[in-house]
Amino acid sequence: MSAATRPILPTPGLAAERLTLLHRLTEGLPPADLYWISAWSAALAAQATRVALPAITPAAEAPNAAATERLTVLYGSQTGNSRRVAERLAERATAAGLSVRILRTGAYAVRELAQERHLALVISSQGDGDPPDDALGFVEFLSGKRAPKLPQLKFAVLGLGDSSYPQYCAVSRRLDTRFAELGAQRFAELGEADVDFEAPSASWSEGVLAKAREALGAPAMANVRPVALHAVNSALHDRENPFAAEVLENQRIVSRDSAREVRHLELSLQGSGLRYEPGDALGVWPRNPPVLVDAWLRELRLDGEQEVAHDGRRLPLRRWLSHERELTRLSRPLLAAHAAASGDADLARVLEPEQREALARLLDTDQPIDLLRRHPVGWNAEQLVAALRPLTPRLYSIASSPKAVGEDEVHLTVGVVDYHAHGSAHLGAASAFLAAAGDETRVPVFVEANERFRLPADPSRDIIMIGPGTGVAPFRAFVQERQAVGAAGRNWLFFGNRHFAQDFLYQTEWQQALKDGALHRLDLAFSRDGVSKVYVQDRIREHGRELYARLREGAYLYVCGDATHMAKDVHEALVELAVAHGGLSAEDARAWLTELLQEGRYARDVY
Repeated sequence: MSAATRPILPTPGLAAERLTLLHRLTEGLPPADLYWISAWSAALAAQATRVALPAITPAAEAPNAAATERLTVLYGSQTGNSRRVAERLAERATAAGLSVRILRTGAYAVRELAQERHLALVISSQGDGDPPDDALGFVEFLSGKRAPKLPQLKFAVLGLGDSSYPQYCAVSRRLDTRFAELGAQRFAELGEADVDFEAPSASWSEGVLAKAREALGAPAMANVRPVALHAVNSALHDRENPFAAEVLENQRIVSRDSAREVRHLELSLQGSGLRYEPGDALGVWPRNPPVLVDAWLRELRLDGEQEVAHDGRRLPLRRWLSHERELTRLSRPLLAAHAAASGDADLARVLEPEQREALARLLDTDQPIDLLRRHPVGWNAEQLVAALRPLTPRLYSIASSPKAVGEDEVHLTVGVVDYHAHGSAHLGAASAFLAAAGDETRVPVFVEANERFRLPADPSRDIIMIGPGTGVAPFRAFVQERQAVGAAGRNWLFFGNRHFAQDFLYQTEWQQALKDGALHRLDLAFSRDGVSKVYVQDRIREHGRELYARLREGAYLYVCGDATHMAKDVHEALVELAVAHGGLSAEDARAWLTELLQEGRYARDVY
């Protein structure tokens, strides 16, 4: 949250000029730095005496002294989970009296690595073993020839991933090995955490904290109770304590004959304390469709009112299945458990290493209910609850600017998952829940900050937005924000979908924005309207000369939407235009795009 949007809290006894200086001091600081400042200032107040500033100063001022006395916590995060784990570790280390600094990998100056003494890294793997966008530069530097020898470094790595993917935690394994190759010594073994990451990440953090306290000792701040992380943003609600948002509006925004349903939702945040910026996501805790819960109970001949104890809690089975367990996403662990319980050799064979493609297809096309129907297993209630993964929140790119719609309101663009397969209807948990949300529904939500997907601090910079389908959501927020602040930079949007007449999301708004000068250019790609299919990457190639020129002039580029195909195809189109219009080799073009990613001028919000 920038200083411009950060709420000014009441400060009894603080003079206006000092309050102004405080806001100037904190302007532009990321949340991690604000967390530390909050804890340190609390220490000053609690001790009512002068406390020496811990060695968390920028490395340029005293790199050697600072590095020997502190624990540096880095995180590379795509959806926010790695960031949360890193923040909790940093908070606990601060509470233990350690000198700590916490940074996202994209904000870390890699030249400081040679001076580090104690480093904890939390990083996720996405897709087929790829690092988060924000960590690309860090991973490339550490893997390359310029990486320094690190005999002075003690390190620990935690990887977050999804074991359903063949390259599970590939990035963390690679970095753990590379640190050791450079001469660094582990002060904690490599940790790995699946989708249900809370318990293993907490265990790993305990070990890291114990080793860090042993190595670094505990200064005078050890007995000071730190300020809670979420207190900095003055939010009453977060991922663990979501806000029950009232539905203000819920309408279909595609034609009745469209093959896909897309809905625009407006939710009230009044009284929540939640604040957001364009580029952030709204986390939604879903409820599984009642029809799907009934299908599970019917297939297994179980009583939904039966009380089931699991993990220290006791709930009716129907409550477990509707609110607590994942029913719409098939995972490798569930597949393995089901194969073992059924004794089905064909099912077990899909899990073998050489069956990667078959496994990927199965996980992509089937829901757990399909597995149950094709390979029946007589799970009892306790076994079922234990075998199913915990239900996780879904993140939706926010489609509004608080400057345009007000701070107590947030908008979403939701593509509804609803298809027929294997002889039955299939629904998405969150999208079905949101599609059916009416006046009486309260939607459990929280704000997930996305530091990697921000508008330029300089409003005179041009921006280029590529968002087909529901990927256009954050760009609605971007255009609203830029119009509200009177940004001088030009706004260029690439939008694509299947049919102009059926699927042109927010058509009248874009047309009005063009008339008003809030949107300066709009290029469209409707793939099913012509003889041949045309996608946004084709429009990028068509206008490659001008697009490349704007990027060379300092424009910011944003991509939002499908990670599996669209984002990769767009990236390749960008490589091609740099080769065609910049005279670069393919290798240099890729290096140039990586530089833009590291600079924050090429940002992706893909899923």
